[in-house]
Parts: sequence; C-alpha cells; structure tokens
Amino acid sequence: MINSHDKAILDKITDRDIDIAMAHNNLWHFCNTLYPTFYTTEREYLVDLCDRIEKFVEESPKHFLIINAPPRHGKSLTAQCLTSWLFGRDPKNRVMTASYNEEVASVFSRSVRDMISTEPMGDRIVYNHIFPKTKIKYGDAAAKRWKLEKQTQYAYLATSPNGTATGFGCDFLICDDLIKNAEEAYNEMALDATWSWFTNTMLSRLEGKRKTIIIMTRWADGDLAGRVINGFGDEVEVITYKAQDEDGKMLCEDILDADSYAIIKQEMNPDIVEANYNQTPIDIKGRLYSEFKIWEEKPKMPVIYDYTDTADTGTDYLVSVVYGVYEHEVYILDLICTDAPMEVTEPATAKLLTENEVNKAVIESNNGGRGFARNLSRQLTDLGNFKTQVKDQPQTHNKESRILASSAWVQNHVYMPFNWKNKYPEFYRQVMNYQRKGKNAHDDAVDVLAAIYESVANTPKARIYTDADLNRSARGRQPFTR
Repeated sequence: MINSHDKAILDKITDRDIDIAMAHNNLWHFCNTLYPTFYTTEREYLVDLCDRIEKFVEESPKHFLIINAPPRHGKSLTAQCLTSWLFGRDPKNRVMTASYNEEVASVFSRSVRDMISTEPMGDRIVYNHIFPKTKIKYGDAAAKRWKLEKQTQYAYLATSPNGTATGFGCDFLICDDLIKNAEEAYNEMALDATWSWFTNTMLSRLEGKRKTIIIMTRWADGDLAGRVINGFGDEVEVITYKAQDEDGKMLCEDILDADSYAIIKQEMNPDIVEANYNQTPIDIKGRLYSEFKIWEEKPKMPVIYDYTDTADTGTDYLVSVVYGVYEHEVYILDLICTDAPMEVTEPATAKLLTENEVNKAVIESNNGGRGFARNLSRQLTDLGNFKTQVKDQPQTHNKESRILASSAWVQNHVYMPFNWKNKYPEFYRQVMNYQRKGKNAHDDAVDVLAAIYESVANTPKARIYTDADLNRSARGRQPFTR
C-alpha cells in the first residue's frame, strides 16, 4: 500500500521529470531527449548502439570497443553525446578525444562544450536539466581543453596525431575516424604512423578506468581497428553495422534508402563503397592483383573465346568471361558473374555467347559442368546460334596454386574493358580483393582468369558437343585449336 505522503510525491512527478531521470541514467534516453528527431525508436540500430556503448563503459571488463558504421548514421554525434553524458554521470571522469586533424578535433570539442553549456529555453529539456551539477569552469574553457567546476584537473582534451597530449591523463579515450580517406588508408607508412602514435602516445595517457573507444571506417586489415583486434584479442569488443544486409534490407531507410545506395554503388569506386558502407576492409598490401590495363578500342580478333566456371555449391558464383587474343594479349570483352540459380544462368550465358558472337566456349566440367554444357548447347540452338562451339573441360590442378602461378602473367597481359569496376562490380570485387595469403570468400573470378591464362599458353584437351550429342551419349573428343 502507498501511504498518503508517498502518493502526494508521486502525484507531483510529471512526464518531464521521468524523461529527465531516464536521460540521467541511460545513454539512449539521454541522446533521445537532447536530439529527439534523430534518435527515434524506429532507428533500432541507434538504440542497440547506445545500449552496447553504455554496457561497455559501465559494466564490461574489456578495455577496447570498436564501432564501425556507415557515414551519416550518427557515429560522431553519439560519441559527442557519450562524452558529455560521462561528465554528467561523474564529473571526475576525464575524457580525451582524437580526430584525424586539429580542425576536426576542435569541432568535436566545441560540440561537446556547447552541449554542456546550452542555456534552458522554453520547455525543451537541455543538458543542465539532466545534469545540473556539471558545468564548464569559467576561465578554463579553451577550444580544445577545459575543466569542469569544482575540479582541479582538466576534464577534457581534444587532439589529433599532429597535436599534443602532454601532461594529460584520461579514463576514457575516444578516437573518431583517425583515417581521413582511402588514399591515406592504403598508405602503409600512414597506417604505421597512426599505429605508432596510438600505442606510444595515446595509450600511455590512459589511467583509472582505461577504456578506449575507436569509431572508424574499416579500410584495411592493417588499419587501427584491425591492429587493435589482432593485438589485444579478448580485450576487444566490436560493433559493426552495414548499410545493407545480405537480404537487401537497409540499415536505416530514413538516412540512406536502397535507391540512393544503388546510385552510390554505381558512381563510387567499389573498394570505397565496401569500406565506407559495409565495413569490409580492403587489404592492399596482401592483394594478388593491383590495377589492370584498360582497353578502350577493341582490336580486330578473328576468334572470340569464352571460359565458364559454373557454380559448384550454393555459395559459389557462375563466372563466364568472353575474351579475344591479339598479339599474345588477352582482351576481356564481356562477362557474367552471378550467384543466381542455374535456371537463370543457363539462358543468361547463352545470351552472352550469342550477343558477343563467341566462336569457341569452354565449360569447366567439374561438379555439374558437363550438364551445364549440354543444356547450354540446347539454349544456343533455341537462339539460332550455330556459330558457337561448346565443350566441357575438366580441371584437375590445385586451384590456389593455379591462381598464384598465373597471377604475374594475368597482371601483365590481360586488358579489362573501360569502367569495368562499375560494369561488373561483383567480378571486380572478387578479383581486386583476392588475397595472396589467408581466407578468400570467393575465388571464382580469379580462377577463370587463371584458366584463361592456361588456355592461351597451352591449348587443353576438351570434348566438343555436337548436335548429335544432344540426342545420344556424348562422343568425339577432338580438341579445338587456335
């Protein structure tokens, strides 16, 4: 039973009082109260992000938190809110933030300082309502370093790799996008310099709670996030959000819808899209291939070839590449790279061969390739294409060895069509992301390039499918020659 005294107190509590109390105790409610139009409950990833950050700073025994999320999805604003919330929760907390240059560091600092110093106006709840005892100390409120009232030590410092952290210790270190762009991310010396600065300077500033939060785009395995994960192992927690998941669902349609994302993918370098929007690190140092030569005017080639590697399993891609040979150089003319089912890929491949007037097509016969070749011949007949010879060819060599052995020749003698990055984004991604060492999610595209190398260098034995083969058992094993 509630007595009359307690009931009188409860009756005086308003919804506003409840909002203030919840913002005091919970990071999500704090963000939602100060920025209600951005931190909405419909944006579930923001609720998840705030809750996981709060659990890390207040409960987790781990010392490193890495946050990867697409642009414009609230990473920096959440970091600013977190900084001011930490001061409200405990004015004795000391926070240092790091950005890629001094100008950005100043912007971050002013945003936090202004958040704390905002004066009440109207009915809007501001920071002072939530944390009335936390105030910037008058006379100690410089752009990038300031104290709180009743505290003798500096509470906050904003810096960068080119700035200073001398004489400042902190409980919380927040690094917000220390890498400026792709060019810097692909520069091994720049990555080494950032790592050296982080380990030799920044980590030595940590005292007390010793919590580090790194907010960044994943660029390469050797970037700051990657090195922290590899270097500190079980001490690291990782939060990752992709702009679009495997089922095509966008992280937040209000911020980035599918149509806008499709335009971005069409216009932007696929490497940068993968890094910025899907947090897929691109390791330049370990890549098998660098940039390919590009052809803009196709030379006259008397014979047009195709090599097709059918999808072996549900996770594999069908890759069918049309090419020509001119003065011992290979010119890629057109291709398909897809994980669509066989009922889609068979007619699509037949159309590819027909439209490009392919003379001779080889289908890798491993794992269903023979059946694909027979069905493809039927599809070509249906299209009225009697020009293309189709044959299957077994592949018995070790795939990884073939790929590595052929890479130097492929790099020097294969010409890609202009703008192939955007014309064939999946093929480009598989080729340009393939690593010399370590696991590769897909090797179908590079495997076909290796097969083309072998086909050009050494004409293999292959079974030719004739019209008669479609009605009775396959026969005739004479290889075609160049």
